[in-house]
Amino acid sequence: MKRLVRFLVTLVVAVGLAGPVGPPAAASANSAASGHHRFSALVFSKTAAFRHDSIPAGVAAIQRLGAQHNFTVDATEDAAAFTDANLARYDVVIWLSTTGDVLTDAQQAAFERYIRAGGGYAGIHAASDTEYDWAWYGGLVGAYFRDHPGSVNAQFQVATVKILGRDTAATRALPRRWQREEEWYNFRTNPRDSVRVLAEVDERTYDPRGYSVPGGSPGMGRHHPISWCQPYDGGRAFYTAMGHKAEYYSDPLLLAHLLGGIQMAAGVARFSCGREN
Repeated sequence: MKRLVRFLVTLVVAVGLAGPVGPPAAASANSAASGHHRFSALVFSKTAAFRHDSIPAGVAAIQRLGAQHNFTVDATEDAAAFTDANLARYDVVIWLSTTGDVLTDAQQAAFERYIRAGGGYAGIHAASDTEYDWAWYGGLVGAYFRDHPGSVNAQFQVATVKILGRDTAATRALPRRWQREEEWYNFRTNPRDSVRVLAEVDERTYDPRGYSVPGGSPGMGRHHPISWCQPYDGGRAFYTAMGHKAEYYSDPLLLAHLLGGIQMAAGVARFSCGREN
C-alpha cells in the first residue's frame, strides 16, 4: 500500500512536469511477475570518473541476495531510469560505486522527490565519490570522499573495524571488532554530528595517511566513521565505504552488512538511525 501511494503521488508529479511517461529504463535482474516479494531495489552503477572493476561482482552479489531474501533487483547504468514514475517502482535505490557527475538536473530533481516521498538510498563504497556539486546529495550520502591511503603498499590494508552497536540489521551479524582488508576512505568532513555511525575503523591498526597531500594527508583521527545511516529529507539513507575489490563481494560478513543496510533503507528492517553516538 505504501509503495502504491508513493507511485500514484509521483506519477501525478511526473505527468504534470514531463508529460507521458515512457517505459522504465532499468533492466530486470529478477522477475517480479510471479510470487510475493518483500521489496524492490534498483542498483545504479553509472561512473563518470574512476571506474571500479568490482562493479559487476557487486551487482551479481546484490542479485544473489535478492534471490535468497525475496526481493527484486533491477540493475542499470542508464541515468534515464531517474524519472518519477520509474523510481516509484522501488523501495530503495542502491548507488554502487558510482563516481563523478552522473545525473542531469532533471534527474537529480526526480531523485530528490523520490526520497522526499519516503524512498530509500543505500550507498556503497565510491557512492561518496559522486556528485560533488549537488549539495543535497552530499547531505544524503553523509560525507564526500577525500582520499585513501596512497602508496601501492598502503592502498589496501588489514585494519580493525569497531562496530558501534549491534541492534541494527546492518550490524547484527558482525563481530564487535572486525578485522578485514579494505581501501579505507578518508572523508572531507566527519558526518558524526548528523548521522548515526554504525562502524568506525581504528586508525591505530593501519596507516591512514592519504594521497592528496605530499607526504600523506592525515586520517580522520580517533573516531573514523566507515558506515552510517540517517533519516534524510523524508527518506532513509544508509552508506558504507567498504566494498572496493571484487573478491570482497564473496565475504559473508560484508554481504550480511550490505543486506542489512539495504533492508533498513528499503524500510523492511528496523531503522534506528538517529544520532546515538
